Amino acid sequence: MTNSILHVEAYDTEVRRIVQDVLFTMTAYAVELGDTGYAVQPDTATCAVFFAGEWSGAVLVECPLSMAFEFTAQLMRIPKPIQFDDDVFDALGELANMIGGNLKSVLPKGVSLSMPSVVEGSKYSLRVCGANRNKRMTFVGPDGPFWVTLVETDGAPAACHQ
Repeated sequence: MTNSILHVEAYDTEVRRIVQDVLFTMTAYAVELGDTGYAVQPDTATCAVFFAGEWSGAVLVECPLSMAFEFTAQLMRIPKPIQFDDDVFDALGELANMIGGNLKSVLPKGVSLSMPSVVEGSKYSLRVCGANRNKRMTFVGPDGPFWVTLVETDGAPAACHQ
């Protein structure tokens, strides 16, 4: 199998459009591309989906827990959660899946998408093995910033991106 190497910057416009469209369509949450840098939050939720095939990598969405609770309330049409529960896991996984699924449509043909993974908290390390390029974008909505990172791998399992 040949892995087509395309630099993640080539997808900036699509990532921005997809994130904005998915969030607005599914949660009525309007976001814009921001210029604030990345800052580790003490209470964070991270969701990821992974791509394999002609293009391999991952897309990660990181947000403060308060924003995860808001996304959950809007997506599931339920009262805003007050703790990280199964509804929050499901809602974040679904958002990551929708962003990844829409992104899959602009990636080279033959790419498959994993089930979403969701992590709560900031005391963890997530490594995407084989990563050699990544692009983190800041988005800002009514409740502040969150980050979407597109990671492209070369398929080599020895190198990991954190």
